[in-house]
Amino acid sequence: MAVVTSIHRRAPDTDTFGGRLSRTRDSLGLSTAQLARRVGVRQKTIEQWESDRSEPSVERLSLLAGVLNVNMIWLLHGVGDAPEDDIGPDPLAAITAQLERLKRMHEDTGRIIERIQREMTRLEDER
Repeated sequence: MAVVTSIHRRAPDTDTFGGRLSRTRDSLGLSTAQLARRVGVRQKTIEQWESDRSEPSVERLSLLAGVLNVNMIWLLHGVGDAPEDDIGPDPLAAITAQLERLKRMHEDTGRIIERIQREMTRLEDER
């Protein structure tokens, strides 16, 4: 039986890029607006990255990793050493931010469902 070894001390983080980005930002107590200003993008761009609707360019990814003080490979792929899972100096603010993110995602999902339903109705009417 072959023995498999790993160069990493921890198992890969199975969260998505957006999840790792959001967790890290929250742990530093940064809002999406604050991170957007530091990286030089719009707040909506950060929100799209955190909801896995898009990913940053290599240059922005490198800048994100530097601003968040994390390894770029961990941020992108979840491989390597993760930052400590500290929710920051204000736990209530971090939890509130996560709740607001979930609410926005829920609203986005509702809009997508409505759009799909309208399209299905339109296609059925064309039959």
